[in-house]
Amino acid sequence: MLIPVILAGGSGTRLWPLSRRALPKQFLPLAGKASLFEDTLARLAGHSPSLALGAPLVIVSDAHRFVAAEQLRRSGCDNATLILEPDGRNTAPAATIAALLASQGGVDGASPRDITLLVLPSDHVIDDPAGFRRAVIAGEALAGEGWLTTFGVEPRYAETGYGYVELAEALGHGGHRVRRFTEKPPLQRAEAFVAGGRHLWNSGMFVLRPDDWLAAMQCHAADTLEACRDALAGARQDLDFLRLDVDAYRRCASASIDRAVMERSERVATLPLAAGWNDLGSFPALWQSLPRDACGNAVVGDAIIEASDRTLVHASHRLVAVTGVTDLVVVETRDAVLVARQDQGQRLGQLVARLEAAGRREVDDHPRVGRPWGHYLTVDAGPGFRVKHLSVAPGGRLSLQRHRHRAEHWVVVRGRARVTLEGAVNELTANQSLYVPLGAWHRLENPGSDPLELIEVQTGDYLGEDDIERYEDQYGRE
Repeated sequence: MLIPVILAGGSGTRLWPLSRRALPKQFLPLAGKASLFEDTLARLAGHSPSLALGAPLVIVSDAHRFVAAEQLRRSGCDNATLILEPDGRNTAPAATIAALLASQGGVDGASPRDITLLVLPSDHVIDDPAGFRRAVIAGEALAGEGWLTTFGVEPRYAETGYGYVELAEALGHGGHRVRRFTEKPPLQRAEAFVAGGRHLWNSGMFVLRPDDWLAAMQCHAADTLEACRDALAGARQDLDFLRLDVDAYRRCASASIDRAVMERSERVATLPLAAGWNDLGSFPALWQSLPRDACGNAVVGDAIIEASDRTLVHASHRLVAVTGVTDLVVVETRDAVLVARQDQGQRLGQLVARLEAAGRREVDDHPRVGRPWGHYLTVDAGPGFRVKHLSVAPGGRLSLQRHRHRAEHWVVVRGRARVTLEGAVNELTANQSLYVPLGAWHRLENPGSDPLELIEVQTGDYLGEDDIERYEDQYGRE
C-alpha cells in the first residue's frame, strides 16, 4: 500500500504579499482555481489502479488546521489523518512522524511490511499527472529494494534557488544512485551543472519504506528520532486532529529530509521526472508556471500590460495597468502592493524581515481569515469601527460568545441565518438585520444547505480578535 504524506507546513514568505503566515501559499489558488494543496490531493485521486493508494497523512501547522480540514472536505478527501505540528521543524521530523505511524500499523489498517510512503510537499505544480503517476510506480519499486528515492527534474535553466542531485551509476526501474547533493549553488556552478548533463533539480518529493527511513534516522539523526517517538507517544486526539506532544516535538532539530539523511546515506536513488514540475517558491517560478503572451508577460486577475516584456502582474481586487516595463513582478492585494524586478526574488525575504521588524501586521495577517465555520474578510476599518464580510458554511456554527468592548450589527446578504441572542432564537433571511449589544451572549449559525453571507459592522473602543469570551464551542476552542 502506498501512503501519501502531504507536507503542508511552511509560510512561503518569498511569495509575499500573496502568501502570509496566516494563509500561506499552499492554501492559495496561485496557478488555477484550486489551491496548491487541493491540486496535490487531486493529483493522487487519479492514481493508477496498479497502485493500492491508502488514506493520506497530512502534516500541517496548528494555526492552519481548519483551513486544511476545509480544503480536504472540499476535495472529497474525508479519510485523511491530520497531524498538527506545534512548531515548524522542517521536513525530516514530519517524515519521521509519518514513518513511525506507519511502522506501528497506525495507517489504514495495513501491515507495516506492506507500506511505502510517498512524501510530497503541497506547494508544487505538475502539468502531467499521468507522467507523475508513472514515476511514482517506478519509485515504489526502487523503494521496495531498499533505496531512499527522490525525484529529479531535468534542469531547464541555471536556477540558484534549487538543490541539485548528481547522477551516479544506473539502477533498475529507470533510476540512478545519487553521487552527491548540492544545495542552491552559485550561478556559475549551476550553469556548469546544466551544461554537464549529470545533474537534476532535486524536487523535494520522495518514495521510501518506513523501516528504511527510521533506520537511516537512527544512524544519522538519533536525537530527532527519539523526540519524534516521544511526541507521538504523548499525542492526543482533538476532534479530527492528532496533536503531537508540544515539549517533545520542540526537541527535534529543524532539518530537511535532505540534510538529515539523504546527503549522508549510501542508499539514495533518484528517478528522472518528466511531468512539467515546478516548485512555486518564488515569483519567477510562478511566472514560469503561468501562460504567457508573445512578449513573455503573464497575467492573473484584472490587468492590462502594454509595451512590456517578461512581466508578471497578479491583481487580486482591482484593475492594474502597466506599460513600458521589462522583467518586473507587480502584485496587488487588498492591503499591499509589491513591485520588484524578476531577478531580485531572493531579496524578498529581507524585505519581509524589515516589515516584520517594523511591526507591520501585513506580514502575518491575511485579509481573508479562515475559521472552522467558514471565513471572514475585513472590508474596512478605522478608529472605533470595523466592517467584515462573513461567509458561514452549511452547518457552520459560531461559538456562544460575548464581547466586552464591542457591539455588532449583522445584515444578511444571502442565505439563512439562525441567531441566538440572550436565549432568544431569531431566523433571518436576505435583507434582514439584527443588532448585538455589547456584552450580550450570542451565537450565529447556518441551518441551510447553501453558504450564509452577511456583513458585520463592529463598533467599540477595542476591536481585537481576542475580545471573545466563549461559553460553548463545537470546535473545542477556548
